[in-house]
Order: sequence, then structure tokens, then C-alpha cells
Amino acid sequence: MKNKMFTLLLVGIISVMSNAQESDKTTFDHTFAHVVYFWFKNPDSQAARDTFEASLTKFLNNSQYAKTKFIGRPPKAIRDVVDDSFTYSLILSFESAEDQAAYQEEPPHKVFIEECQDLWEKVIVYDSQGIQQ
Repeated sequence: MKNKMFTLLLVGIISVMSNAQESDKTTFDHTFAHVVYFWFKNPDSQAARDTFEASLTKFLNNSQYAKTKFIGRPPKAIRDVVDDSFTYSLILSFESAEDQAAYQEEPPHKVFIEECQDLWEKVIVYDSQGIQQ
């Protein structure tokens, strides 16, 4: 009976720890946000999209610094104030401005740029630091 209770307790602790680690990767960190918009030279090219998504996913899976990781495509805008002209968006959060600066120099980030820079004609980046609430 004691072994069974110990096993259940151990399984519970492991589950909580696993959920906490996963939460760290999915909970938006309000300290520093990095938002990037990409406009492709040929936005209708499925090959370009496949290359971009594979390279970006590989890069983000290997980033030491990016916390929250969101890759998006624009839905069809139904309001005039919404810009749907971009091909992809990337939204990342970081624990600090220093982590975001280090991310810029990561080898996986540099490989992504090398593999994909010929796909886009324009990139705009918006960085924001969170305000204390």
C-alpha cells in the first residue's frame, strides 16, 4: 500500500513539474515582445511557404531565448484598419531585452535568415517592453 501511494505521489509530482515546464514555454512573458512581419516576393508559392515554415520551426525549436512562439498568417481583413498584406507574422516573448539581443546572435537564428532571406521582399520588426501594471 505504501509503495502504491509513493508511486502515485511521484507520478503527481512529475506531472506537475512537466506542466510547469510546458507552461513556461507557452505563457506569454510581458517583459519583452518581438513582433516580425514578413512580406514574400512570391506569396502564392507553396514551395516558398514550406521552406519558410520548416526553417522557422527548426530555428524556434532550437532557440535558447525565445519563450512564447507564435507563427501566423493573416486572415482576410474585414475592417479597414486591419492590414492583411503580410505573408507571415512571428510573435515571440523574452524574459529580458538582453535575452532578445542574445537571440539575434544565436546560430539557429542566423541559419534561418540565411535559408530564407531570399524569400521575402520586406520585413518589419516591432519590439516592445512591457509596462508595470
